[in-house]
Amino acid sequence: MSNRYGITFPFDGLSLLEQRPVVESLADLGYTDLWSAESNGYDGFTPLTLASVWAPTLRLGVAIIPVYTRGPATLAMCAGSLAAAAPGRFVLGIGTSSNVIVEKWNSTPFDDPYKKVRDTLRFLKPAFAGEKVTETYDTFAIDGFRMGFTPPEPPTVLVAALRAGMLRLAGREADGAITNWLAPTDVPAVAAELAAGGDGKELAARIFVAPTEDKDMARAVGRFALAAYLTVPVYRAFHEWLGRTELMAGMQEAWAAGDRKGALAAIPDELVDDLVVHGHPAACRERIQEYVAHGITTPVLAVLPVGVDAATAAKELAPQ
Repeated sequence: MSNRYGITFPFDGLSLLEQRPVVESLADLGYTDLWSAESNGYDGFTPLTLASVWAPTLRLGVAIIPVYTRGPATLAMCAGSLAAAAPGRFVLGIGTSSNVIVEKWNSTPFDDPYKKVRDTLRFLKPAFAGEKVTETYDTFAIDGFRMGFTPPEPPTVLVAALRAGMLRLAGREADGAITNWLAPTDVPAVAAELAAGGDGKELAARIFVAPTEDKDMARAVGRFALAAYLTVPVYRAFHEWLGRTELMAGMQEAWAAGDRKGALAAIPDELVDDLVVHGHPAACRERIQEYVAHGITTPVLAVLPVGVDAATAAKELAPQ
C-alpha cells in the first residue's frame, strides 16, 4: 500500500473559489496530496497557493510546469515562492509538455526537449539553494542570477517522464518521476527505467478515473480524452514503446486523415479499459491499488466528467 493518495485540482464544474469546501475536506477523507496541472486552464501555481491555506496539511504538487513557457529564473521564483508559502509541502513537476502547448499556444520552439529538462534541473538546484548562478548550459545561459530569498526547504522536484531517456534522467538528477496514461501492468517497465537512474525515487502517476457504472458513458468520455493525448507525438511514442501500436492504428490513421469522428470510433474498448479506471467507486479504488501494487508510489486521481460532482467523487473515491 502507498502512503500517499492524491487527487487533481481544480475540479470541473466549480469556480476556483467555490472549491474551498471540497479541498478542506480532503485530509479528513484520507487524501495526502493535491495536484494541479497547467495546459489551457488555470496556471499550475495559483490554485495551489490557495490550497496551501485551505488545506494546511496536504502536500501540494504540480504536474507539470513546462520548462519552455517560463524563463529559468522566473520558474525558480514561482516555485520558490510556493515552497516558501508551504514549507516542506511543495512538489515541483517539470517536463517538456507537448509541441501543441509549447509551439502552437506559446509560440516557442520545441527544441532539444531532453536537454532542456536536464539543463533546467541543473539550474534549479543551485537557484533554490540561494547560490548565484552564472552558467552556460546547452539550451540556455544564466548570467549572475540569485534569488532574493531562499525557501525554508527547497521543493521536491519530479520530472515528467514517459520513456527510458527521461525516466533515467529523473532517476539520476531529480527526486523522481511523474507519468500518466498507463495501465497498472505498464508500471513495472516504467519503474525499472526510473530505478536504472537511481534507487528509491518517487514515481507519481496521474490516473484518469470515471466513477460510473455506465460503461458506455465512461468509454465515450475516455475516448475523447485518449484521442486528445495519444495523437500527440510524445504519447504516441510512449504507447508504441509499451506495445500498443496495433491498438492505436485505426485511431492514428483516421486522425492523420482529419477524420476526428472516425478516430474516436476506431479506439477499441480494450484501449479505454486499459487506460481509464471506471465502474463503481469501490471497483475504481481496487483498480487504483493495482497501480500501487505494481510500483506507483503516489497515485493521483484525475476525475473525468461523467456527471459526478467534485465533492461526491472525492468522497466516494477516497482511500479505504
